[in-house]
Parts: sequence; C-alpha cells; structure tokens
Amino acid sequence: MRRRRVSGSLDPKTSSSSAIETRVDNSGLIEARVGNLVEDLKATSFDAQRDATFELRLLAKQSMENRIVIANCGAISLLVDLLRSTDKRVQENAVTTLLNLSINVENKTAITAANAIEPLIHVLETGSTEAKENSAATLFSLSVIEDNKVRIGRSGAIGPLVDLLGNGTPRGRKDAATALFSLSIFHENRRPIVQAGAIKYLVELMDPAAGLIDKAVAVLANLSTIAEGKTAIGQEGGIPGLVEAVELGSARGKEHAAAALLQLCTSSDRYCSMVQREGAVPPLVVLSQYGTPRAQKKAQSLLKVFSK
Repeated sequence: MRRRRVSGSLDPKTSSSSAIETRVDNSGLIEARVGNLVEDLKATSFDAQRDATFELRLLAKQSMENRIVIANCGAISLLVDLLRSTDKRVQENAVTTLLNLSINVENKTAITAANAIEPLIHVLETGSTEAKENSAATLFSLSVIEDNKVRIGRSGAIGPLVDLLGNGTPRGRKDAATALFSLSIFHENRRPIVQAGAIKYLVELMDPAAGLIDKAVAVLANLSTIAEGKTAIGQEGGIPGLVEAVELGSARGKEHAAAALLQLCTSSDRYCSMVQREGAVPPLVVLSQYGTPRAQKKAQSLLKVFSK
C-alpha cells in the first residue's frame, strides 16, 4: 500500500495571505512611525529635529515604498524649511533625506513644488562638506526635469556649483561636474557657467589622476558650442587634454572630446593648428573607424577640416 506523503509546507493560499497581511502590517507600522517623525520635524528642539531627520534619512534610503510614504505624510515641505536650519546636523540630514526622496520621479516634482531650489542653493553655499555634496547631487536629480534646468540656472546655483567644482572634495567635484553637465544641456546656462570660471577647473579635471575625465569632457563639449567657451578652453590650455581624451578616454569620453575639438577647429585656424600639433590625427583616424557612430562622424568631420 502506497503511503501518502505528508508535506511540511503551508497551504499556498494561506502562505500568500499571511505574506500579504505581514506587508500590510509593516506598511501600517512604517506609516505610523513616519507620521510621528514628521510631527517631530515641527519641534522647536534641535535634538528632536536631529533625531527625526536622521531616521527619515535612513528610511528614505532603504526603499522606494518608504520614499512614497514619507512624501505622502507631508514631510517634504518641512524638510525644505529645515534646509535653512542653523543647526548643521539638521541641515545635513534634511538635504540628504531630500536627495534620497528625489530618487522617486513624483517626489522630484513635489520637492520642486515645495520651492526647494533656493534653499538647496543656500545649503550649497553654507553647509557642511557632506551637505554641500548632497545639495549638488539633489540639484542634479531635480534637473532631470527639463523645466528645472532653467529654474536652477536662473536661481543662482551655477556660481556655488562652480566653486564646489574647484574647491570641493573628490566626491564634491564629481557631484558638481554632474550637475553642471545637466545644466549645460540647456543653452542659456552655458555662458553663466563659463563666466563663473568653470573651464579652468574642468581642464584640471581632465588630469587622469582626478578620475573625472569623462565628466569634465562632457561639460566642455557643451561649453565649446559658444564663443566664450571656445576662447576659455584655448586660454586655459584645454586642447592637450581634449586630444589625450580622444586617444585614451572611454568610448563616450572620446565622443565628447572629438565634438569639442570639432567646435574649436571649425571656428579658429589657430586652434586647428594647435590640435594638429598635439598629435590629434592618428587617434582621430582610429576613432573615425572604430568609435561610436557619433564619434566616428565627429572624427571624420574633424579630419576633413584638417585637410582643407
């Protein structure tokens, strides 16, 4: 007689139902906890604000669900207010929480609607090292929305971002370069970026030791499309670095470097001669055959300029 096997597993329906109930319970607990933390953001005590912003910072880092719950509980406008806190730890926690919340696309819109851009610039100017870095990263995150590229540029962010680019920690310089690249996509922002002195620092960042060649070259490619950008790249000694990037950069870095050199050479015979003297022809020939489609096109156009 065949013995019936007894399974130790739970009934699938019961197991599924239990899992759903557990998630609902956890969700309810998180909502209750976040609700209490949001109330603590309104406290007059710096200690209470520090504790609340720190815990919200951790929760916002953990999951997309938490980011949605925190936003739905009304935390964003209170966190924006705390960006102007005179307590550096509160300010630092608030900006980092907003950075984590901004990973959610709908939260980007909500943060912008809470008039966060000017307070974020305030943090960029006055905050701790970490706060400045996370403010730059948050501005980049918000700038993914096209309209925000305009708002951020017109609100005075460019000067402090360029200052961070030149004087920040390696991470700060990276965050600033990323934000400036995004802003420089919008044509109106290019002249202010050049006028703020960014090109000197971007040329410095093409040094391989800085580890930021691709980011620096990408911004330079955008800035090379305006007359002030071309002049500054030439004056700051950017041509050797761009030629080196054509030869040794990543696929995207080579593409951006070729684009910048093409802009320089089509506007100035002097720059054209300088680029050739730097030994650009051999790497451009290679790029014209083996680069990305866009890089091939730029390299081919540049070689044609040389042959005229």
